[in-house]
Amino acid sequence: MSERQIRSLGIAREGEAYIHDYPEGDPADGHVRLETLYSGFSAGTELTFLKHTNPYFHSRWDGDRGVFVPGEASLHYPVPFLGYMEVARVTESRSPAFSRGQVLATTFGHKSGHTADPARDVLIALPEDIDPVLGVFVAQMGPIAANGILHADAEIFGPGVSMLGQSLRDRPVLVIGAGTVGWMTALFARRAGASEVVIADPSPFRRQRMAALGLLAMDEHEAWQHARTHWHSGGERGADFVFQTRAHAGSLHTALRALRPQGTVIDLAFYQGGAEALRLGEEFHHNGLSIRCAQINRVPRGLAPAWDRRRLALETIGLLRAEAPAILREVLTHVVPFADAPALLAELVATRPEFLQIVFQVAD
Repeated sequence: MSERQIRSLGIAREGEAYIHDYPEGDPADGHVRLETLYSGFSAGTELTFLKHTNPYFHSRWDGDRGVFVPGEASLHYPVPFLGYMEVARVTESRSPAFSRGQVLATTFGHKSGHTADPARDVLIALPEDIDPVLGVFVAQMGPIAANGILHADAEIFGPGVSMLGQSLRDRPVLVIGAGTVGWMTALFARRAGASEVVIADPSPFRRQRMAALGLLAMDEHEAWQHARTHWHSGGERGADFVFQTRAHAGSLHTALRALRPQGTVIDLAFYQGGAEALRLGEEFHHNGLSIRCAQINRVPRGLAPAWDRRRLALETIGLLRAEAPAILREVLTHVVPFADAPALLAELVATRPEFLQIVFQVAD
């Protein structure tokens, strides 16, 4: 083994992405050297670095108190690393748990390679029957969506959850937002046996792709009206659960409107602005509703360690195995060479082209 040069995608300044090189030394004992095959782009989060809207540019996270401190920015340009949807091949291993040539799903960022510490890094072996490009969903985005489903399960069954999605069987489900977390949540719900799955998005392009996945796709206004008109039980109308994945306060308000009394929004969105469109004095107040934030760093209380990130990743592999042809056909809208990434990101901001999942191909 020897020192090598790593290429990394970062943000030089607001609106400008760049690729830079840095040296990486020999791996330590127990570590694994990886060569990146594919790296998925998480637009909802990563564009906040390009647009200067990420909260860390304006505040500092106080981990001890669990609050943001305004006026004390903890992030500044350049941002040399971003991303968390990688598939890589083991080129050298000093760990008995991994072997040369093995393909792993992991979360180290848009880089040409990485030396991983199995004690700290998320490293999920991909089965040989899974197309490696689908591995971009396994270590982070799939577990986020699965964790949303798990939070719904915990609302009904508490610590007694034994099967992902058991709360959704024979219940109708609304998912707002057809980005990566949205369509994965919808497919998890369908796999769990939901009686009907509606996915709402303002984009006709995305709705068309969702319909091709076999989902009932609507815009948000149609979706909440559909829930209130067609979903009823015990004299109450609306959904028991709405999974809200769009970073818009108006979408959160739509999710509340679609709920039956005492229903719950499982919120998976990353909001960056205010909430003028959210009216907590309306349906939220009068129908006794709940909003539950579900993010990857926390499973519901009482479900750990039986449910952890690795288990959610394995649930993701099961979903991908079942849905692979449709996902490859309808979801992977852009697979581009890594060298073209800065130009593509500039295009996303300048012209806002339609897309679902962007993947950077790093190695042949």
